[in-house]
Amino acid sequence: MRGVLRREWQGVAVAAWRELRSRGAAGVALAVGGTLAMLVLHGLEQIPDPDRVVRMLGEVRADQPLWQSLLRTPLSVFIPTRDQPPWGGIPRLVLAFGLAQLLVGWRRTLLVAYGATLAGTLGARVMIAIGPGHWAGVPASYAHDVDTGASAAVVGLFTYLAVRLRAPVLCLAFVVPTVVGSLLNPNLAGREHLVAVALVAGVAAVRQGRGGLAGSG
Repeated sequence: MRGVLRREWQGVAVAAWRELRSRGAAGVALAVGGTLAMLVLHGLEQIPDPDRVVRMLGEVRADQPLWQSLLRTPLSVFIPTRDQPPWGGIPRLVLAFGLAQLLVGWRRTLLVAYGATLAGTLGARVMIAIGPGHWAGVPASYAHDVDTGASAAVVGLFTYLAVRLRAPVLCLAFVVPTVVGSLLNPNLAGREHLVAVALVAGVAAVRQGRGGLAGSG
C-alpha cells in the first residue's frame, strides 16, 4: 500500500507540479478558462434576457432534436447546475481540468471531457427510449430534465486520470463519491454520471492495456 501511494504521489502530484512550474499559467489554461466561463454563464443566468440566450445555446434535454443537443453540448460542459450555486463545483472543475491538462495534454483533456458529457447525453436518450418497465429505463417525463452540465465532464476526467495513472486515491476521492451518490439517488443526472464513468473507464483501461502491451514488446 505504501508503494502504491508513493507511486501515485510521484505520478500525479509531483508530476503535475513539475509541469506547472515548467509551463506556468499556460499549463492550466483550460481550468482558468472553464472557471471564467462558468462564472460568466452563472451571472448571465441571473438576468432574464441573457438567461434565455444561455438556455437557447447551451441547455440540453432529451426532448430536443438530437442535432440541437449535439450543437449545444460543448457549451453545456461549462453551464452550472441551476438549482445549485457554482462555488461548490468550481474547485472540482479547476482540479479536474488542471490536472488533466498538465498530465495528459489539452487535446486529450477536451476529448475526454466532451466524450463524457456526450456519453451522458446520449445515454439519457437511450434510457428514456427503453422506458420505466426495464431496470435500465427511466420514465418519459425525464426527457424534460436538463442535462448534467459540467459534472459529467469533471467526473469523466477524474475517472480517466485514475485509470490511466493508476491513482486509487484520486478515484476514492473524486469518482467513488459520485458513483455512490448516483446509485443512492438514481435520477436521470445520476444515471448519466454512471454512463460517463463506465464509458471513460472502459476507454482508459483499453488504452492502458495497449500501452502496457506496447511497453512489453
